[in-house]
Amino acid sequence: MSQPPPTPVVAPTPDPLTPNRDITHAHFQAGDTVVVLKGVAGGELWGDAMRVVAPSWHTPTDEDGWRLRDATGGAQSYITAHPRYLVHLSRRCPDCLIHLRAMEDALLPKHTDDNTLIDCGWYTTTALNQLVHIADAQGSR
Repeated sequence: MSQPPPTPVVAPTPDPLTPNRDITHAHFQAGDTVVVLKGVAGGELWGDAMRVVAPSWHTPTDEDGWRLRDATGGAQSYITAHPRYLVHLSRRCPDCLIHLRAMEDALLPKHTDDNTLIDCGWYTTTALNQLVHIADAQGSR
């Protein structure tokens, strides 16, 4: 019998990159597999893998967003997210690889405990099932 995944330890950590990431809505397409980076585990970045489903207005940022589906289901199988929150998993695109490398350089040295699943506390989900980065939730955009 498999064990449930460990509960992440919330360790608020500044995210200096995602709020200012300049990525357009057109960068992603329906059917793409993406990850929303949330923290560090075992010396690597981790996050929620999702499939891009359809365009959807992202109310918290007042910009074009994407409706995402979490194939593992859960309480919120579908959410809407801004494109700057997403990183391609389904293909090796230069923009996403650059962002991923920068996030690794910024975060991995700060979280070196290989045995802990760290949630950096960047995201919340609104009552409308919209994923919001804390920088956007605070109206800094």
